[in-house]
Amino acid sequence: MDLRQKIGQLMVFGFKAEHPSKLSDEIKDLIENHHVGGIILFGRNIGTPDEIQKLTTTLQATAKNAGQEQPLFICIDQENGVVRRLGEGTTVFPGAMLLGATGDSELAYEIGKASGEELIDLGINWNLSPVVDVNNNPNNPVIDVRSFGERPEMVAEFGKQLMKGMQSSGLITTLKHFPGHGDTKVDSHLALPVIPHDLDRLRNIELLPFKESIDSGADTVMSSHVYFPSIEPEANRPATMSRAVMTGLLRDELGFDGVITTDCMEMKAIADGIGTAQGAVEAIKAGVDLIMISHLPSLQHETIEHVYQAVISGEIEEKTIDDAYERVMRLKRKSLKWNEELKVFSAKETHKNIAEDVMRKGITILEHKKGILPLPKEQSHRILVIYPENSYLTQVEDERFSENALGELVKELNQTAKVISVSQFPDQSEIDFMKFLANSADTIIVGTLSATRSEGQKRMMSDMLNLNKPLIHIAMRSPYDLGLFPEADVSVATFEFTTPALRLAVHSLFGLEKVSGTLPVSIQDMK
Repeated sequence: MDLRQKIGQLMVFGFKAEHPSKLSDEIKDLIENHHVGGIILFGRNIGTPDEIQKLTTTLQATAKNAGQEQPLFICIDQENGVVRRLGEGTTVFPGAMLLGATGDSELAYEIGKASGEELIDLGINWNLSPVVDVNNNPNNPVIDVRSFGERPEMVAEFGKQLMKGMQSSGLITTLKHFPGHGDTKVDSHLALPVIPHDLDRLRNIELLPFKESIDSGADTVMSSHVYFPSIEPEANRPATMSRAVMTGLLRDELGFDGVITTDCMEMKAIADGIGTAQGAVEAIKAGVDLIMISHLPSLQHETIEHVYQAVISGEIEEKTIDDAYERVMRLKRKSLKWNEELKVFSAKETHKNIAEDVMRKGITILEHKKGILPLPKEQSHRILVIYPENSYLTQVEDERFSENALGELVKELNQTAKVISVSQFPDQSEIDFMKFLANSADTIIVGTLSATRSEGQKRMMSDMLNLNKPLIHIAMRSPYDLGLFPEADVSVATFEFTTPALRLAVHSLFGLEKVSGTLPVSIQDMK
């Protein structure tokens, strides 16, 4: 292959088309004429299972007809829980922290295997999972429940088992976000985070889960756009562009000889600094193999040309491209085949059963006051349900799944329940109206969504607690919300606002289900 074709194989691009089952003209051109070898799918590309299969089949046929030697990588962020792309007709699997709350890493293997089977059946051959960041910072705005928990040994074991489960289905996996994104207060989609810890601390905590999964046969590792001053001498150089991190630490010290991919190079930690195209050049020089650009065709074309010119000028050694290309091809030869016929997709009942079993074992209830549960089943028992709209999403989440069904699920069991949805950042007038309604309630159920970042939710909960009525608090996303309201009579952590998880939580409040999770993170009184 010539140089341009090799460079094309080092690119993973996203696209937006007029219909989920269609290719855009730009991505078709990039595959046919620039030999782009990897595709990332987002919610905009996801329709019914039939439409996904049509899309992935068309993508592979386009690459084959263009003379590409190996099939395309087709990847997706299907972490499950709060970060997922698949919807209609597929199984809703539990996310990482809900898995962690079960305390049983074998369940992570089962979820990985079942989730992998569905992706493979849809023609998606690479999942950008598992997240093996250790979430030891309650104020982390972007990892949080995407992590299994706060203990590195536990994260290592669960991450390894989830990885192995997905691999058993034939799926390529990714450890992310190297060398760790768990102890940050900044979202790298929006700015450049800094983790100031020394290397000994990083080896004992952040790096431990990566090392164990690498030793167990990791396929790929995704870099983080985070600055680690204890490793990288140049100020504010993200790990993605740091040779000390990508080569010195990941390749040489940890012994990883697989494929390294960047996170999206359009994230502001890169784009607002050195820029996407030059950032890609620096990443390849640092030892990265795959460059991920998720959205803009203009940046995708610019990056290809920028990398090519960097090789021609000698800024990037051609051997660096050859080595990266060989690692990419080695993984493709090992994992992918042309003309794999996709069977008619149907989510298995066994997958749903596995998912719900994990949710039962992970959803966590803390009864601070006895006698509140189970809730009376009589329709005369007046229940007020208050929960916020989900207007705050991290950029990795999918807005198609932003709504939650807490109120509807309570009404399925108590038709007379009054259900009120407030804004995620309620003002005092909304709170006063809630207090008025609460005066006639026998029991108050309040759901919160990342209340640690919403002063309005904090005030609302505080005012509800001051009414001295039986109050059940459901943390529908971050369990750290529980630390804000230790006075609640009953505290529930679902770790995600997926409908199956919320349904099991609600049913458990009425004594119709039994849940048995334990918190995988420390919850301190945060008042």
